Amino acid sequence: MVNRRGRHRLPLSRHRKSSFFSITFYVILIFSLSIFTFLLYSSYVLQEENKVPLLRVEKPKINKLLDDQLWKTPSGLGLRQCVKRTSRYGATPVSDHYITVKSNGGLNQMRTGIADMVAVARIMNATLVIPQLDKSSFWQDSSTFSNIFDETHFIKSLEKDVRIVKRLPKELESLPRARKHFTSWGGLGYYEEMTTLWKEYQIIHVAKSDSRLANNDLPLDIQRLRCRALYHALRFSPSIESLGKKLVERLRSRAQRYIALHLRYEKDMLSFTGCTYGLTVAESEELRTMREKTSHWKVKNINPTEQRDAGLCPLTPKEEMLATPKELKDFSNHASQTAALDYIISIESDIFVPSHSGNMARAVEGHRRFLGHRKTITPDRKSLVQLFDLMEAGQLEESSLSLPVMQLHRQRFGGPRRRGSGPPGIKGRVRLRLEESFYQNPYPECICKS
Repeated sequence: MVNRRGRHRLPLSRHRKSSFFSITFYVILIFSLSIFTFLLYSSYVLQEENKVPLLRVEKPKINKLLDDQLWKTPSGLGLRQCVKRTSRYGATPVSDHYITVKSNGGLNQMRTGIADMVAVARIMNATLVIPQLDKSSFWQDSSTFSNIFDETHFIKSLEKDVRIVKRLPKELESLPRARKHFTSWGGLGYYEEMTTLWKEYQIIHVAKSDSRLANNDLPLDIQRLRCRALYHALRFSPSIESLGKKLVERLRSRAQRYIALHLRYEKDMLSFTGCTYGLTVAESEELRTMREKTSHWKVKNINPTEQRDAGLCPLTPKEEMLATPKELKDFSNHASQTAALDYIISIESDIFVPSHSGNMARAVEGHRRFLGHRKTITPDRKSLVQLFDLMEAGQLEESSLSLPVMQLHRQRFGGPRRRGSGPPGIKGRVRLRLEESFYQNPYPECICKS
């Protein structure tokens, strides 16, 4: 798996710093081969440092110790999800004002954006029209809202919060609309100011939905509404839920417990690394063209066979297939629908490990926290790169890697912690952008003692 210096001189090895995909597969190596051995060593770290011989433990006891520690869920400290409305929360506003939305991005970018728009509609006393999903972005998915989500459940479950309709009334379709690109991370005051638009318009069209609402400093009821919208109302369509449940049961029938590793097997990543195994000639050429046209990617000519032999490519879906072609037939060419299946499997896993941060990783982590702090191992990539560089320089043996890796991740198992408010000393809009996402960690507003 590990590419040794001086053996296969790949184009990527010209650079000292490991590529993203080297890191990804180091992480796989570490968490699949090393996690067990460290759990034994960590029980005797002090003895080892003082050169005291380790105690002899019978193999069955060792295996049970490792097994228990690996799968143990972090302590929830008595915390649980709390999304009930407070006594100050009023009834659903009756309004003849409407907000239409075009949700942008991939599945999880759209999901969190839709939850934000539910809250915005509440703040602005507006009726929300079922959002249009992005069909023109990188994913090129033609799915409608009802293809991915249970539309009836969405409307019904939020009826005490916001009035939601499937489409604009016919008599309003020809009316002029205020077309707005709402500011990123807008607060309560911003959206209260936006209500002045109702003086001239009956309809506001929102061009983008992602990151339209602030992470912090919003009323408790608005924050809890966001959680109700995302975790309760935005249920996947019956066909997706059914297959997702079947795949989870299939995994558990094989091993009872499983780890979900999010590898990010995506088009831009394959292009960057030159990994084309299992693709058609046309697909491989498309990736090569993408790499040639991306100016900040320095390496253009890459041998895909050498990349794969060196362990620098992600496994393809065909090499790790769980569903049958027949089961996936109705989902083919619909990236957001297949992403929903991945989401269900990741949420229900005993352990979730994202190899890189992103919308999917953040959304899954936040949902798992909401469901009782299910175990999520978040790799410390910055520190891991330093260890990998030491290994490549011959200053650290692979056999000695387990201990420092596990020490780095003692506090990265998804246990309870309050949401980060951003780096100290930074103010203004830059700080808002650097704050931890509300949907990555909805504690304390949606997770509490009572």
